[in-house]
Amino acid sequence: MIMAGDFRKGVTVEIDGNVWSIADFQHVKPGKGAAFVRTRLKNVMTGAVLERTFSPTDKYPLAHIETKDMQYLYSDGELYYFMDVDTYDQIPLNFDQVEDAIQYIKENDGVKIRFYKGSPFSVEAPNFVELTITHTEPGFKGDTATGTTKPATLETGLEIAVPLFCNEGDTIRVDTRTGEYMSRL
Repeated sequence: MIMAGDFRKGVTVEIDGNVWSIADFQHVKPGKGAAFVRTRLKNVMTGAVLERTFSPTDKYPLAHIETKDMQYLYSDGELYYFMDVDTYDQIPLNFDQVEDAIQYIKENDGVKIRFYKGSPFSVEAPNFVELTITHTEPGFKGDTATGTTKPATLETGLEIAVPLFCNEGDTIRVDTRTGEYMSRL
C-alpha cells in the first residue's frame, strides 16, 4: 500500500480496479483548508489520461509491473512483433502499445517491454539511440559555430531539429526522453 502523499512520477497503483501510472503530481497546501495531492494519471492498459485529486492520507495498493528485455523484429503494417531474448517467444503489439517508442527504434533494436499480470502494455526505447539522417537540406560551409538548427528526417521517419552542419547520411545520437539531437557520430 502507498499513501497518496508518497506518490511520485512513474509509480503504478491500482485505483477502482484499474492500473494507473502517475504521470504528474503536485502537493498542494492551500492557505485555508486541508492539503491535497493533485495528480495526472495514465491508465497503463488503455492509455487514457485522468486528472484527480487525493487526500495525502488515502491509501492504494501498488501494482507490480514486470519489465522484460526484448528485441524489435518487424512490423506487418498493423502489428509490431517483438521477441523475448531469453525464451525466443514472439509477441505482437498494436500501435497504441508502441507509439511512444516506435519512432526511435529500428529492426533488431533492443527495448524494454512492461507487463501487468502477463499482458504487455508499453514499450520503452533505450535512452539514447543512433539513427541515420535520410533527408535534410544541405548545410553551408562556416555554419558550425552558430546555434541554429534545421529540420531532418531520420531513418525511422522521425523528424527532429539538427545543427546546420549535419548532412544526409550522417549518423546521429538522439535522446529518446526528449526527442532532441545529442551529437553526430
